[in-house]
Amino acid sequence: MANNTEDSMTVKSLIKNICDKQALKLISLALNQNIPNMVTRVDMDRPRILSFPPRKSIPSLIMPSFNQSIFHPAVFFLTGIPGLETYHAWISIPFCCLYAIAISGNGMILFVIITESSLHEPMYYFLSMLSFTDLGLCLSTLVTVLGIFLFNARGISFDACIGQMFFIHGFTFMESSVLLAMAFDRFIAICNPLRYATILTNSRIIKVGFAIVIRGTTALVPLLLLLKHLSFCHSHVLHHSYCFHPDVMKLSCTDTKTNSAFGLAIVISTAGLDSVLILLSYVLIIHSVFSIASPEERKKAFGTCVSHVIAVAIFYIPMISLSLVHRFGKHAPPLVHTLIANVYLLIPPVMNPIIYSVKTKQIHKAVLKVFLSKII
Repeated sequence: MANNTEDSMTVKSLIKNICDKQALKLISLALNQNIPNMVTRVDMDRPRILSFPPRKSIPSLIMPSFNQSIFHPAVFFLTGIPGLETYHAWISIPFCCLYAIAISGNGMILFVIITESSLHEPMYYFLSMLSFTDLGLCLSTLVTVLGIFLFNARGISFDACIGQMFFIHGFTFMESSVLLAMAFDRFIAICNPLRYATILTNSRIIKVGFAIVIRGTTALVPLLLLLKHLSFCHSHVLHHSYCFHPDVMKLSCTDTKTNSAFGLAIVISTAGLDSVLILLSYVLIIHSVFSIASPEERKKAFGTCVSHVIAVAIFYIPMISLSLVHRFGKHAPPLVHTLIANVYLLIPPVMNPIIYSVKTKQIHKAVLKVFLSKII
């Protein structure tokens, strides 16, 4: 009787071991199955797989899906000039000089236009708007650029980066709009001079100024909100010494097709449209000037446009170059990205006050008057 009991226990243990092994195989098979929205359960009493659709899949119960979670880095790391990190202290000297020229030059233009009553005309009001946007661009990048070169302070928080992008791109779009308004001013002055004072009244210029500000800022809000919905789980090192939207967007590990399409649409509807309208205005100006019989009057008419044409060129050429490098220059050396990015933001604010001070006689006289009054 005892032997029968022992044999029975042995058989049961063997059966249990066999069942356990089958259960383990089934568990392994269940884990390797890729059935979407199905939960797999193993019945230990009768080794088989039971699958049924759950209310929520297992991954979503354990942790949020990667596509549903948003990860923002604590900091981004800005880049100075690649390969020349040991010389950043020396490189900071010309950058400091450029910033000093830009801030003092545009500040002087604003000062003389505000204080000199003879400059209270539409052309100079638009010039003051241009100087204001140039000052905004300079101050938007001053802290990060000089911080890198002087103190090697490369870190910038995600929210601060968003804020810097808002001001950089906002003032860029505003400057494009101001250049368009200045082109319209030249078009009216040359093609329809008799109605110049009645068309460009002070109230209309104020409305144009408000429209420029609203246009430059409202276009950016949805773009930056879309950026905040991206996750950044790879490298956090940017290619520039300031936060630039395409540069930040490239670091995202999520789909950026919507951001790219919306950003391209904004650029086309602002700077792209402005450049086309500026070109059209100058086609009409040239057509009108060539209809003038006197060569001296032609020269005088073209002379009033020289400063604006140069300002348009030094603004749009670096901007287009930087956009092309970001979209098609993936294999270009990092130094190329850095140089074009710095030219894009520094050269227009530095050159515009110099151009208008030299080429515009009224501004030139007003600046000399201010300096002479200080000396005397």
